[in-house]
Amino acid sequence: MRILVIIAAIYTMLVSAFALNAQTNAEVVDTSKNIILFKERSWGGIFHTQGWGLKYSKGFNKTAFERRVWSVEMVEMQSPKQIRTINPYFTNSKSFIHGKLNVVFLFRGSYGNYKQLNRKPYWGGIELRMFYSGGISVGVAKPVYLYIYDINTNSDSYIVTTIERYDPENHGLDNIFGRASFTYGLDKIEFYPGLHGKMGLDFDYASYRNKLKSLEIGVMLDLFPRAIPIMAFNDPNYYFLTFYLNFNFGKRFN
Repeated sequence: MRILVIIAAIYTMLVSAFALNAQTNAEVVDTSKNIILFKERSWGGIFHTQGWGLKYSKGFNKTAFERRVWSVEMVEMQSPKQIRTINPYFTNSKSFIHGKLNVVFLFRGSYGNYKQLNRKPYWGGIELRMFYSGGISVGVAKPVYLYIYDINTNSDSYIVTTIERYDPENHGLDNIFGRASFTYGLDKIEFYPGLHGKMGLDFDYASYRNKLKSLEIGVMLDLFPRAIPIMAFNDPNYYFLTFYLNFNFGKRFN
């Protein structure tokens, strides 16, 4: 419920800001308003309830009111229970997330339909579309590696650090020094194929029809037949249900 309230508040502020900007720039005339542009291409940034991501999309108009869009995106998927910490027992220790087994990214390929609900006014304003799409998701899980303190086997008076894959049975606050480089564990990546679907609203606020500036607000569901483990002390995830904001920038052309 808190997430829905936050999204509703953001939506209200953005709509008010876009309307004010459009009124302020009412004297700007779009010379392409009578030209039908069939194709579009855009890049975007995604901010969702479990991380962030990037998106690339291409689209074409099927009719005057409907658009088909292909898109690919990459998003980080964090656990809502993960907390970054520093081991207080060691000086100069590096931050790490206690209990995190894998760094998880999702790669999605989507095909969807965008239906126009209202046409943008002549002075600019906002064009509103409803959309739904779906496609393939591939989860990529890279194991977490840590610097671990260990007693030197040759002498009890010396302590050395080693780089080891996180093991909840053997690693705790008494011997974790901090996170190791992200490059450790790249040879042990696992893949989790699945499916996804999403729906929501798209707000186009570009001043010119040959420019693309829009904000998507929606909900996304990713499903996997094989559960993806993120945290050691929680059940692995068969699905991810997230709410997101997606800012897109690009162009329309023929």
